[in-house]
Amino acid sequence: MNQQIVRVIYPANGAQVVLRTEDDWDVDLAPVSVDGCASEFQIETERPFFYFKPLLVRGSERNWSRGENYLAIATSGTPVDVHPYFREETHCSVCELMPALASPAGNEHRFRVFLPPGYRENTLKKYPVLYMHDGNNLFLKEEAFLGNTWMTGDVLNVLDRMNAIEEVIVVGVHPRDRMCEYTLPGYEDYGRFLVEVLKPAIDAKYRTLTDATNTAVMGSSLGGVVSFYLGWQWPDVFGKVACLSSTFTYRDDLIERVSAEPKRALRIYLDSGWPADNYEATRAMRDRLIWKGYSPGSDLFYLAFPEAKHDENAWAARSPIPLQFLFGKLPVFDPSRAG
Repeated sequence: MNQQIVRVIYPANGAQVVLRTEDDWDVDLAPVSVDGCASEFQIETERPFFYFKPLLVRGSERNWSRGENYLAIATSGTPVDVHPYFREETHCSVCELMPALASPAGNEHRFRVFLPPGYRENTLKKYPVLYMHDGNNLFLKEEAFLGNTWMTGDVLNVLDRMNAIEEVIVVGVHPRDRMCEYTLPGYEDYGRFLVEVLKPAIDAKYRTLTDATNTAVMGSSLGGVVSFYLGWQWPDVFGKVACLSSTFTYRDDLIERVSAEPKRALRIYLDSGWPADNYEATRAMRDRLIWKGYSPGSDLFYLAFPEAKHDENAWAARSPIPLQFLFGKLPVFDPSRAG
């Protein structure tokens, strides 16, 4: 028999939170304890995994939480914390193009912020943040190059429904001159903009997890290069980087810096298509990182995709892979349950 602890964290304001599981979707399970806004449930099951969903009960009114059912892996020994929401999401997550902010050199950048469903209702949850470059290509066809986007909002929603990743805030930064801003020396000012201006503004306005472990940066082509630069230059700010189809060695000195400088505390994702998608440059960076002491499959993850093209459609198709590398849900080992 497996025992699973589920903690439902929600500002119930006098209502009661109960749980239902796939063992019987018609039976309410009451919490074994309630501590402020946290209702704790203990579920015994013979299954190695099961789905469940919270309900909010106020008098005779019952409201199911919105979105997909939650998944619990009962064999992991890891308590499951969920932050549900119960009202229909009426706000657009990416509608507003935020007012421009200026870099230390005076270069202005506009940006969009993607907020996970339920962000506005359940105010108890804080989120990791992903900063992405070429923000005009992420969400809206009318802004994207040739009308092709990464479909980032759709991809994140699917991964959330799969219970595959932690919910994440995405900041898509629009470039002014990507050929300059994403290469040496222009990425020095652009990097200072993200570190000194944009990230403090995002952390002040939104409920973010501010440490490097929960702050990632991701991009493709030249955007992959500047993503690597940001992590290598500021590993205490950006603890995880994803670099797709990166043009390493074109107007950057990053391979040389990896060779000459101390290893950084980073988790790094690299990929490319083949042929004609910076395959050779990405392999060179991968090999140099392994030489530096990064462990494939641990703090370094590398993939190559046969016949993948250098465009938004290809990056959208494989973006679930780096997103799971950066924000995948992993169990926390409990020694008391080992053996």
